[in-house]
Amino acid sequence: MDHSTAPVLDALVAYQAQDHLPFTPPGHKQGRGADPRVRAVLGDALFDADMLAVSGLDDRTTSQGILKKAEALMADAVGADHTFFSTCGSSLSVKAAMLSVAGPHEKLVVGRDAHKSVISGLILAGIRPVWVDPQWDPDLHLAHPPSPEAFRAAFEEHPDARGALVTSPTPYGTCADIAAIAALCHERGKPLIVDEAWGAHLPFHPELPTWAMDAGADVCVTSVHKMGSGLEQGSVFHLQGDLVEVQTLASCADLLDTTSPSVLIYAALDGWRRQMVEHGHELMEGALERARRVRAAIEDIQGLHVNDRDDFYAPGRAFDMDILQVFIDLSGVEFSGYDAADWMRRHHRINLHTSDHRRISAQLTHADDETTTERLLDGLRDLVAHADELPPAPDVRVPDPGSLRLRQVTLPRDAFFGEVEQVPADSAVGRICAEMLTPYPPGVPAALPGELLDRAVVDYLRSGADAGMLIPDAADGSADTIRVSVHDVDAD
Repeated sequence: MDHSTAPVLDALVAYQAQDHLPFTPPGHKQGRGADPRVRAVLGDALFDADMLAVSGLDDRTTSQGILKKAEALMADAVGADHTFFSTCGSSLSVKAAMLSVAGPHEKLVVGRDAHKSVISGLILAGIRPVWVDPQWDPDLHLAHPPSPEAFRAAFEEHPDARGALVTSPTPYGTCADIAAIAALCHERGKPLIVDEAWGAHLPFHPELPTWAMDAGADVCVTSVHKMGSGLEQGSVFHLQGDLVEVQTLASCADLLDTTSPSVLIYAALDGWRRQMVEHGHELMEGALERARRVRAAIEDIQGLHVNDRDDFYAPGRAFDMDILQVFIDLSGVEFSGYDAADWMRRHHRINLHTSDHRRISAQLTHADDETTTERLLDGLRDLVAHADELPPAPDVRVPDPGSLRLRQVTLPRDAFFGEVEQVPADSAVGRICAEMLTPYPPGVPAALPGELLDRAVVDYLRSGADAGMLIPDAADGSADTIRVSVHDVDAD
């Protein structure tokens, strides 16, 4: 295939050159109606390229199959059988993948470290989750992807499960043994979905963790906007093999997708594919070398420790890791990640990626250079030099793994849409949670609808909120009150 072309971008240029006059949405009519103050910020080119994908770029009467050509090129670039573009982020894509595998009241084996978008899919579809526990590091207070053995045990206990879903890489850059999980799924004729939102770059360099399609996954969901050059909300999902029908996946995506997709997002996805086919190895080679230098330089800053393979990669922990996710342990300086991130933003205008009670992280990509990394390093050195200005890390009461893992007592959908009440947090202990309570980032719910709340998790959420933890999907972000089901747990 000719990867020097970019069908969406080429069609956009042709459309503009033909001087079309639209009497259709968008109402700004290529920017003519946009407020000049908005155009001054966003630029005329953005409005000029914002058009209908239907009755504009590629409609049913003049269609040249532009989007299909772009998707076919993307599939060829990464070795998938089929690729679908999404302008609604991987949050939509992963829901479509789930719906293509399991329906209402059917079982799906799911790693409990799943993103909140997966939980949303369970709620909307009425799927019955069979949870697989992640591999918990009690010293670092960190969850790594579940082991293949845990997935095998789940299938042995629930042979009627329709398939499995694993998150890899996690937001912390740690990876599952996808090949082994895919193999045990395929032994049973079951498909494997991989939520690889953080892995858009993985196909383009052999030193990066093996990407899901190469490892045998059936469906892989990727956020190009996270680690690639896509615009926000730019996502692709890939399919291979015959365990999931392409028509079924397409229909599920159509069920959820917008009828007004953004040509801007399509064009960025298309251009990113061309960029990576032509220059991806070189770009990732530079990014990896830069990450090694940055990690070594941070390790030389007194009090800071960069989590590396010795921390993350071992039996009972992660199978692999992506070194572009640079996680910095702050135990040696005794202030919290929440306060460190705030300080860096306030004093150096540096926005860090993840922050928690003991870590901060910097996400590196092919877009970084010596200027950006030196600014990061200067900020971190200054942070440590002003450590006495930051308060001591507050006591976030992180439970042990047994207490952190709540018991699912009803379907997520039934608890979420059932009769609920808002009660003080102390009164929620022993009650069925009716909302997602998700420390963000990384966006993995600590409690979700249908789980039985215990004292340890409630104390964790309340102490975390007091320390600066963001819980954006809670009705009460302070975690002083929690939405619970009005119904008690069944006697059985």
